[in-house]
Amino acid sequence: MQEVTIFWFRRDLRLTDNCGFHNALLSESPVLPFFVFDTEILNTLPQNDARVTFIYKTLSEMRRELISHGSSLLALHDKPLQAFKKLLSKYKIKAVYTNHDYESYARERDKKINDYLKPQGIEFQSFKDQVIHERNEIVKDDGRPYVVYTPFSRKWLTRYQEEENRSFPSEQFLENCLKTATPLPFPSLEEMGFVQSSVKVPDRDVSPKLIQAYEATRNFPAKDRTSRLGPHLRFGTVSVRKMVSKASNEENNTFLKELVWREFFMQILWHFPHTEHSSFKPRYDRIQWRNDEQDFRRWCEGTTGYPLVDAGMRQLNETGFMHNRVRMLVGSFLCKHLLIDWRWGEAYFAEKLLDYEMASNVGNWQWVAGCGVDAAPYFRIFNPTTQIQKFDKDLQYIKRWVPDFQELTYPTPIVDHKFARERCLRVYKEAVG
Repeated sequence: MQEVTIFWFRRDLRLTDNCGFHNALLSESPVLPFFVFDTEILNTLPQNDARVTFIYKTLSEMRRELISHGSSLLALHDKPLQAFKKLLSKYKIKAVYTNHDYESYARERDKKINDYLKPQGIEFQSFKDQVIHERNEIVKDDGRPYVVYTPFSRKWLTRYQEEENRSFPSEQFLENCLKTATPLPFPSLEEMGFVQSSVKVPDRDVSPKLIQAYEATRNFPAKDRTSRLGPHLRFGTVSVRKMVSKASNEENNTFLKELVWREFFMQILWHFPHTEHSSFKPRYDRIQWRNDEQDFRRWCEGTTGYPLVDAGMRQLNETGFMHNRVRMLVGSFLCKHLLIDWRWGEAYFAEKLLDYEMASNVGNWQWVAGCGVDAAPYFRIFNPTTQIQKFDKDLQYIKRWVPDFQELTYPTPIVDHKFARERCLRVYKEAVG
């Protein structure tokens, strides 16, 4: 039985500049590239989930590249622990290398795997790869975590400028992968109960031109001048080190600061794991939400009678993407106009967004609801009509996604803005004082 080092791909689906993979390739044993199509996750998703198609396509491309180097990629459709038991029956495993994942499910999963491997003398090594700074690396001088973005970002940027921006050229060592005479098992989408999605993850644009113009253009959804980088960071098809390096080379640092927001929310989830399900500010969990299911359905469908809200929801439903400025409006509208629990909206976005990442999704939903870190004050309530004047005054975005907005068939507003605003202020005030 041949001795191998396993490299377990998860949220790092690339062969280039991959920290854990690079370290595995420099270890003593040949590396077996490995991926688990985790049934614990997949069984909760629809058959045509676009993210599964994207992962599958990305892994297929990686596998082709590895085959060209005389190796392959092994993929199993199973629970992770069962998958490792199968691996141990076929290979003599020296060590398992992977990259850190910070979400609660991933942390529990990795503990189970480590607890299983350790008694058998198999080392489980994990590396920092999906962020620049993690966990306790950016904290206050007294060691406590930051809960306000601005001082966090200031220290983050200072640290980044002071440190050498390392890369991990894993692509230069692919010859150290396990040689295989024939390609290793790789289940088809159909065998796993999925079909190819018609929704495509768009290519990213992180050109100097986009980064430089980002501050001036990012608030106008009709311009569509966002990078579409989200899914690629989420699944690690790009190196965050390379993206931050690109952004930091430009004079305008607004785009770079967006990447720092991502890490701010990640460290919040790490230090305050209860925020996955509960408000960061506990008193906000006393809010008496209306949670009207019919109103929620109309919000999901994009039939609230407020064109900019509806445009955002219809864009999301059709493409798996929603412009960031519009995300703020639809989130605020759900929580404050309809008095529906932010967790309902967070779960719907989790189901639909191609770039869904728990830390950012939870962080941003709590921000609009007023109950999170560095949140918008609860009395800040976006006016869904005046927002059109500010960000889509020529109605280009609305016409693209709500072509029926001037038709007689278009629904009347689900709630009057003035009434909703006063009701929200009253309900919030009763809860939080």
